[in-house]
Amino acid sequence: MPAYRCFLPRLAYLSLAAASVLAAEPPRLDPKKMSRVGSVDERFQSYNVEMVEVTGGRFWAPYRQPSTAQPAPPVGGSAAGLDPGLFRQREPIDLGGARLRKLASALAPAYVRVSGTWANSTYFHDSDGPPPATPPPGFGSVLTRAQWKGVVDFSKAVNARIVTSFAVSPGVRDSNGVWTPALASRWVKHTASLGGEIAAAEMFNEPNFATVGGAPKGYDAAAYGRDFRAFLAFARRELPKMIVLGPGSVGDNGLVTSFPKLKSEDMLAASGRGVDAFSYHFYGAVSKRCGSANIAALTTIDAALTEPWLSRTEKDTVFYAALRDQFEPGKPLWLTETGETACGGNPWASTFADSFRYVEQLGRLAKLGVQVVAHNTLAASDYALIDEETMMPRPNYWTAVLWRRLMGASVLEASSPPREHIYAHCLRDHPGGVALLAVNIDKHAPLEIAIPAPSERYTLTAPELTSGTVLLNGSALRTSAAGDLPAVRGKAAPAGTIELPPASITFLAVPSAGNAACK
Repeated sequence: MPAYRCFLPRLAYLSLAAASVLAAEPPRLDPKKMSRVGSVDERFQSYNVEMVEVTGGRFWAPYRQPSTAQPAPPVGGSAAGLDPGLFRQREPIDLGGARLRKLASALAPAYVRVSGTWANSTYFHDSDGPPPATPPPGFGSVLTRAQWKGVVDFSKAVNARIVTSFAVSPGVRDSNGVWTPALASRWVKHTASLGGEIAAAEMFNEPNFATVGGAPKGYDAAAYGRDFRAFLAFARRELPKMIVLGPGSVGDNGLVTSFPKLKSEDMLAASGRGVDAFSYHFYGAVSKRCGSANIAALTTIDAALTEPWLSRTEKDTVFYAALRDQFEPGKPLWLTETGETACGGNPWASTFADSFRYVEQLGRLAKLGVQVVAHNTLAASDYALIDEETMMPRPNYWTAVLWRRLMGASVLEASSPPREHIYAHCLRDHPGGVALLAVNIDKHAPLEIAIPAPSERYTLTAPELTSGTVLLNGSALRTSAAGDLPAVRGKAAPAGTIELPPASITFLAVPSAGNAACK
C-alpha cells in the first residue's frame, strides 16, 4: 500500500475529492481561460518575529519541553492573567544567524512583523549604555539599541520590510493617563539613524484585548479613540511614509475566551477614520495550553482536513471586511497575525497536518482581496515555520517556499463555478504562465483533475499526517547542514488527467498557458 495512505477516520461528509472519483470525468481546468479576479501585495506571504523573541523573555513553551517560567510580573513580562507555567524563559533570538537568514531569504520579499502582546509594554532603552536591570515602572520588558539593530539588519539581509506596533502601557502615559509619543519618537528616530524603516504599524497589538495586552486598568473604547487620534497625529508628523494599520483586533467573530474584550465596532466608532489599511488577526481556535479557560474554543487534529475548519478564516475575513466597509471604506485588508491556533499552537501545528490550513488560508484570502498574511511565527513555539531549537524547516516552511516560488501576485478564478480547494494565480516570473494549487483533503481517496496543457508538478505528501517530514514528489525535503535549501524541482506532467494522492498538496506550474491576464 502506498506510503501516503493514512489510516485515519474517514471524513463524515462527501468531499470534492471523493465526488471527483465518483464522477465520470475529472474536473477540467483550462489555465488559458482563467480570468483575473484580483491581486495581492508582492509581500503577501509574510511572518512574525515576536517582540519578546527580540528582547528575550517568556513566550509559549514548546510542548516537548517543560516550562521554566517564574511567576509573571504585574505588567507585560507575560500575557496578563495567564498561567505563567504556559511560558518558557528564552534568550533573545539570534537574528544574525546565517542559517536563519538563509531560510528567511527563501521567503523574500516579505514583511517581518515585530510585535505581539509583549510589545505593548516594551521600553526602548535609547542609550548605548547598559540597560536597566529591571524594566522602568509601567513597562514589562526592555528593548536595547543592539537588539533593535539586529532587527533592522535582519530586515535588510532577508528583504523583509518591518511592521511593528508601539507601547501603550502606563509607562508611556502622562499624569492624566493619556498616551504620549515621547518614547515612540525616540525609537523611530533611532531606527532612521540605523538606515532602517518602519514600513507599517498598528498602534498596539490586539487593542480589543487591552486588559491582557498591558493597557491601563479600565481601558475602554473611548480611551482607544483618544489614543488612536494622538497616535495618528504622531505617525503623520514623524512617519509620513509609514502605512498606518488598525485596529489589529482578534476574535470579534466568536473566538471564545475567558478574558473581557472590547468591541472593535465601538473602538472604530470612537477613533474615527485614519488607517491606510484595515488590519485584523485570526486564529480559528485556541491551543490546548489555554484550553482550561476556553474549552469551547479548542479543536482537534481530526478537524485539520475538514471544510468547516479550513473555511473559518474566510468567515472571519468577511466579518472584518464588513467592519472595514462601515468605518474605513475602500481600505485594503491586512491579516497581520495568524497561525494554527492561539497560545502557541497545538502539538500538530509543527506537522504536515497543519500545512493544509496554511495553503488553504493563503488561497482563500487571496481571492477575498486580503493583501498581506503574516504567519505567527518564523521560529518560536509550535506554530513556527522553523524549529527554534534545531533551526530545521517544518512542513509549513516547505509549503511557504513553493507558494513563494510559484504563486504570483495576480489572482485568478480557477474554474467556473469555483471549486473548493483549487486555486490559481499567475505564475511568478513567467508572463502568460499560470500556477495552480490543488489540495486533496480526502485522507483515503485520490483526486483527479484534467489540464489541457503540460505542467510541472510539485506534490507534497508525508509518511503520515503527524509527520514532520515532507515529501516532494516522493522524496524528502531537507536542508544541508549549513542551511542551504535543496534544489526544488517539479516533475514533468503531460497534458491530460493528473491524479493527486490522498491528503496531498499539489502545485502545478503551467508556463505555456498563454493566459492573457498574466502577460
